[in-house]
Amino acid sequence: MKAVNGKFFFGGLHPHDAKNLAKDAPLEVMPAPEVIAVSCSQSLGKPAIPAVEIGAAVKQGQVIARADGAISSDVFASVSGTVTEIKEETGANGTTEKYIFIKSDGKEEKAFLPPLTEPSAEEIVKRVRDCGIVGLGGAGFPTAVKLTPSSPVDTLILNGAECEPYLTCDHRLMLERAEEVLRGAKYVAKALGVDNIIIGIEKNKPDCIKLFEGFDGIKVVALRKRYPMGGEKQLIYAATGRKVGLGKLPADAGVSVQNVATCFAVCEAIEQGKPLYEKAVTVSGNAVNQPKNLWVKVGTPIKAIIEYCGGEKTNPKKVVQGGPMTGVALANYDAYTHKTTSGILLMDAKEAAADEPTPCLNCGKCADVCPMRLMPMNTAFYASAGDFEAAAKYGSTAACIECGACEYICPAKRPLIQAIRKTKAYLRNKK
Repeated sequence: MKAVNGKFFFGGLHPHDAKNLAKDAPLEVMPAPEVIAVSCSQSLGKPAIPAVEIGAAVKQGQVIARADGAISSDVFASVSGTVTEIKEETGANGTTEKYIFIKSDGKEEKAFLPPLTEPSAEEIVKRVRDCGIVGLGGAGFPTAVKLTPSSPVDTLILNGAECEPYLTCDHRLMLERAEEVLRGAKYVAKALGVDNIIIGIEKNKPDCIKLFEGFDGIKVVALRKRYPMGGEKQLIYAATGRKVGLGKLPADAGVSVQNVATCFAVCEAIEQGKPLYEKAVTVSGNAVNQPKNLWVKVGTPIKAIIEYCGGEKTNPKKVVQGGPMTGVALANYDAYTHKTTSGILLMDAKEAAADEPTPCLNCGKCADVCPMRLMPMNTAFYASAGDFEAAAKYGSTAACIECGACEYICPAKRPLIQAIRKTKAYLRNKK
């Protein structure tokens, strides 16, 4: 079916995407490192509770930590071997997380669930939960919860926008594993009880658009190249014209959104019984020798990934886990991949913004580009004074999607996202 053009949403911008560095690099499997460290905090919500002890022998795909409630997810061994340590360490985002260290035996003995044939909607939801699948497009919300929405939905949207600069792992996944992505989407649609499936792909991926036009049972929407097109509310409007109000969920507009990588994981869970223990990751930036797209085991040391890509070409000015707009800057390489890790970026001085902030110019550019029509300057102003109540009130901070467009456009280089995250943390602690 010929692709249709998506609609235009308010705000946003056109950052240099730098996708040329890695977009032509096929996905390759990175060998498992000698030791992995799997965090028990692998999804939005509560951390999982360790289910193994030091000295235990584990297999690849075996549960090593159990979900703690509905908004949590099981965690799995990504290699076979022996549990050597269980301890708390500081994660990439500065929070303390419990890690389970496993020394690989190199055998990769697997502990998969039995494949399902013609599963019912209930069986699909259970399998997705049992395999620990979370949203792989950002926040890591448990997918099983999204498959049982509180409001009825009639449309499933696959997020193939991949609007974040540098990242190309979803692009490669759509090109190389399109049939599995589509089969996974059909399982998701069956669980939701919907027939209408849409995939939204930005126009900077014409090869993916052409490929999915050749499949039956899916409508392709060619999206304008604009950041943050992959934001849930922006994508829903661009693909369907439906609006999701402040404080509302996609299901309130009759829609469910799933990332293409999530759909691929669902396909493997159903057809192979494979839990989510590895992820496609882009390694890019001008400071790394060999930009690549890799299949990486969850818990792989960042240092090992960079070494596999030939190490540093030049001394990086900034190292980011995730994308440059929404990711987390790393103080060093002592960090490990999670289920939701999408990129490792080594950026040189020309790529990384490292200017010292200056006083706000009152130019209003941050409000002009905010896709949620917020006032980021108000959040920053009051947060800097320690008045987080006023920051939340006058900046409508709770509605922020943390896309980073405001900080990118700010000529004064104000740390707007830092102020927004501090305000949100205050609101969470207060609640």
